[in-house]
Amino acid sequence: MSNERLRSALLAQGKTLQDLAEAIDVNPKTVERWITQDKVPYRRHQYATAAFLKVDVTTLWDDSRAVESAADLSKAEILTIYPHRHMVPTGLWREIYERAEKHVDVLVYSGLWLSEDPQFHDLLKRKAQGNVQVRILLGDPDCRAVEQRGIDEGHRIMNGKIRNALMNYRPLFASHPDIGFRLHDATLYNSLFRADDEMLVNTHVYGIGAYMAPVLHLRRLPGGGLFDTYANSIEQTWGGARQVADHDITGA
Repeated sequence: MSNERLRSALLAQGKTLQDLAEAIDVNPKTVERWITQDKVPYRRHQYATAAFLKVDVTTLWDDSRAVESAADLSKAEILTIYPHRHMVPTGLWREIYERAEKHVDVLVYSGLWLSEDPQFHDLLKRKAQGNVQVRILLGDPDCRAVEQRGIDEGHRIMNGKIRNALMNYRPLFASHPDIGFRLHDATLYNSLFRADDEMLVNTHVYGIGAYMAPVLHLRRLPGGGLFDTYANSIEQTWGGARQVADHDITGA
């Protein structure tokens, strides 16, 4: 028995099984078995496949084998969990942003390591020039939330890290005004890195730096709610943030 519905959906979109395998990060032979042997994928792969082919999941797998509840969809939005940020593949941060066609969002306190990456600066320039909305949200170095986060991590240098990041980004302020930079005073429970419907969520854990905390790799699926929960917090924080002033960089 074969899954002709899946085969037809691929043909209708002009995609190959290799295209699908690469898009949802599985082995091409696995996709081949879904088609030729009618093997049923894990739920997360069902929904990722349906999203890639722009069809309802029940079009590809019948009701008895496709779960439609919001809870299952939200679970399916989690692609990977990394126990610590330093375990995230080095190039993944830039890779998800390279794929962005509409939104590039960074919501952090300092995100110093990104600000120090010249390739990330070049990426921001290209995306902004390509009419992608680029928004960088850093913590207000003088706000109480930033001071407390430094204390929670066991140091008192968070405001200095933010000013260093602002100094690194300073060449972009005048040369690329289409790149949005704002400062927020929110208490962050996660640092968020969004590229369209893909996101890395770096959780904040009391007593340790963010580089030691877990990271969730999410991909938005129609009907799921997990991705949108985090995406909405970016919108709310951006709406309450302010423009960067010279004194934020110098501390004077």
